[in-house]
Amino acid sequence: MNKLELAKEVASRMSLTVTQTLCFIDTMNEVIGESITHDEPVLIQNFGHYTPWKQTERIGRNPRTGKICPIRQRVSVKFKPGKGLIEKINKE
Repeated sequence: MNKLELAKEVASRMSLTVTQTLCFIDTMNEVIGESITHDEPVLIQNFGHYTPWKQTERIGRNPRTGKICPIRQRVSVKFKPGKGLIEKINKE
């Protein structure tokens, strides 16, 4: 499911327009991104937990050429699904 398909499904279930739903999805992504940028985890009850993860600088290898190159330090995001989501997908 891509973003537009998600927006259409949510819009139909909530009697909203697709435009309103896309605006909501964009705003939600923006708020989560800002929180992660400020090193704050985001917890959505029964859905999951987004946590910033600081990766240290390390040495990598280009798989095509075999050349060794440094990989810069960066912040990534870990997602841990919530109990409600796990129960929903394993219902059967």
